[in-house]
Amino acid sequence: MIQKILSNTYKKAEKISIDRNSKLIFFSDCHRGDNSYADDFSHNRHVYFHALRNYYDNGFTYFELGDGDELWENRNFGLIFKAHKNVYGLLKKFHDEKRLHMIFGNHDMIYSRPKIVEQILGSYFDMITGTRKELLKNLKFHESIILEIEGMKKNILLIHGHQADFFNYVLWRFSRFLVRFLWQPMQKLFGVKDPTSPAKNYKELIKVERRIKKWIENNNNQMVIAGHTHRPRFPEPNELPYFNDGSCVHPRAITGIEIENLEICLIKWHTISHDDGTMQIVRTVLEGPEKLSSYLK
Repeated sequence: MIQKILSNTYKKAEKISIDRNSKLIFFSDCHRGDNSYADDFSHNRHVYFHALRNYYDNGFTYFELGDGDELWENRNFGLIFKAHKNVYGLLKKFHDEKRLHMIFGNHDMIYSRPKIVEQILGSYFDMITGTRKELLKNLKFHESIILEIEGMKKNILLIHGHQADFFNYVLWRFSRFLVRFLWQPMQKLFGVKDPTSPAKNYKELIKVERRIKKWIENNNNQMVIAGHTHRPRFPEPNELPYFNDGSCVHPRAITGIEIENLEICLIKWHTISHDDGTMQIVRTVLEGPEKLSSYLK
């Protein structure tokens, strides 16, 4: 069943063309919350905002590969927006310049419904003026995107990755129920981790990766960039082309994937401390860059 789900996801993917001048940044699994104890994103919000503003200023197009908003633990988006209003303001700048592409994951699966997206993200209530203002109006979320590269026959499939996770794809509503009413309260009270999440369950993580790799192998080594597991992956050119951008909820760091000049690399934005007591946010290249053509043979 999983292999069929992945194939169907590929068939219905939105197609976007890129060329040598394209500059792309991929983040996923931000899990933006309400700035409460359970909001994992809040620890890295300054790092994320600094990185995203840097990409905006330098002409990058932003691809968010699912689980951007934490809508399993939070049912009131208004609290998320209030906690991270500066982030949504920056996303609006990308969107207004047609440099924003969004994929839904299991934790924001409700964004698969355009009416819900418009209702939640289309506008917001400004408490100062007492009126509603435009936010991410007419924003579209996709389950998958195919990047078609100028001059190359093969392409790149972008997904969240929960398609290879039966419990978080087919049974996502049940999984959401468990997170909201069982695992989240137990996490707060006793520190119990959600066993259904591959990011917190190593055995599930390996299973998800194995299923995606099997699909890649069975489909002419189709290159895939995903998220979901929170584990960054950057293969060598002679290995199966399965990439993972990691997440934005690592301890004191976020990871992502960049494509520039038709080269790909895995990067990390993190904080470093200086002897004078100041902190600095820096970008570090973890893997690459490698030519895209090395993976699209």
